[in-house]
Amino acid sequence: MKAVYGQIYEALLDQIQGGDYPYQSFIPSEAELCELYACSHNTVRRAVRLLTQEGYVQPINGKGVRVIYLPSEREDFSMGGIETFKEAARRNNFEAVTKVVSLGHEMVSKAFALESGFPEGSDVTHVERVRLMDGRARILDRNWYLTGLVPDITPEVAADSIYAYIEGTLGMRVTTSKRTFLAEKARRADRELLDLGGYDFVAVVVNHTFNDDGVMFEYTQSRHHPEHFSFTTVALRDQR
Repeated sequence: MKAVYGQIYEALLDQIQGGDYPYQSFIPSEAELCELYACSHNTVRRAVRLLTQEGYVQPINGKGVRVIYLPSEREDFSMGGIETFKEAARRNNFEAVTKVVSLGHEMVSKAFALESGFPEGSDVTHVERVRLMDGRARILDRNWYLTGLVPDITPEVAADSIYAYIEGTLGMRVTTSKRTFLAEKARRADRELLDLGGYDFVAVVVNHTFNDDGVMFEYTQSRHHPEHFSFTTVALRDQR
């Protein structure tokens, strides 16, 4: 059963994203939320803290909690959090389909070790997938997983959710992802597999992802159609 603060967070998130609490409006007061959910003030504060960290609201001293969320015209991915394609689809309300292009094993060469951060000579599982958003091929994901930590990836797992398999079946905790954002000239595979139209470049997100032991188990290049590339993060100014 989901904790009460999680229920409050999800209910407020749905209402904010759905427009029940529009931009610059105030959500119900802390006392009202405590009464509505029959919970403590600390429980409500925990839910509001999550919304604040994700850039949906901002507490205003003496006034309440104001909504600062503005919906994006593009599908929006999270830069600060680790979110799967299916989770992003649910949040953005687009139809998500994943097509597996290839799946196999590779030995990490010296050159790829320098690029990826994997130990030279280690065995990795290489997966290439095309992500369709509302029926259009918009993202080419090129993933490498350390086979010793993420074994037995099947086409069915790759087409569904590798992270669901990692966390749900393997029981490994995904903790940290370091990201680099680039723009690159479209490669042959980009032109063949993505609906690029007249574009000759793609936006690229490079991920190095670590488990709770600090071991990098995944290296990814996500190659995005420029018109559907939008990552959002929240920056807070240090008040010291």
